[in-house]
Amino acid sequence: MDELLNKKILIVDDETELLRMIEDILFSEGFFNICTAENCKKAISIAKAQTISLFVLDVNLPDGNGFMLYNELRKVSNAPVIFLTARGEPDDRIRGLGLGADDYVTKPFLPKELVLRIRALLKRAYPSSETETKFIIGEKTVDITNAQVISADSVLSLTAKEVILIKKLWENKNRIVTNDALCLAAWGEDYYGHENSLMVHIRHLREKIEKTPSSPKNIITVKGLGYKLVINNE
Repeated sequence: MDELLNKKILIVDDETELLRMIEDILFSEGFFNICTAENCKKAISIAKAQTISLFVLDVNLPDGNGFMLYNELRKVSNAPVIFLTARGEPDDRIRGLGLGADDYVTKPFLPKELVLRIRALLKRAYPSSETETKFIIGEKTVDITNAQVISADSVLSLTAKEVILIKKLWENKNRIVTNDALCLAAWGEDYYGHENSLMVHIRHLREKIEKTPSSPKNIITVKGLGYKLVINNE
């Protein structure tokens, strides 16, 4: 966890008191590489000059909005993003997650909750060098190294794309992974147009992992957004 405390975090919000409060609580939790910005212009300048590991972006900013800022930051960084906003409308949440943001926190919030979300997101985005090569989903064991799904009475092979997709879902277990994020992981920068292929690969994964593929309990469709790998014991 110590290496995560070294990660540089940029918080962007036009409320000076809120910025100070978030900065103070993160300092108290051991994070010491904290940058702050009150507007889009300053945030972009910092992101270009420094290597930021995580962004916390307010949606309402004096010279733009968090969604526009997100797109600009993506030109210089692929670091994870948490949207922070006073607005709680579902459309804002869907828009933020649809862009590829990793989390969404609505004001007012408990400072400790934000810290926990930041810790969890950093842990997922920057795993330790000991990466998992085997994990359990329901009654099946997924062996990434050998590209297999193992159960008590069978061993099923995974294709290369299926390995990439199930690994991506596992790394974000119990959280929504957007269609775009999955397609990008599997097909790279030229992922546009692979949505139908993604659906086919997800169906094949369900056939190998789910007890009842037509009524999945683990690989769940989140309509309009993407998929979620549900692990009930976490």
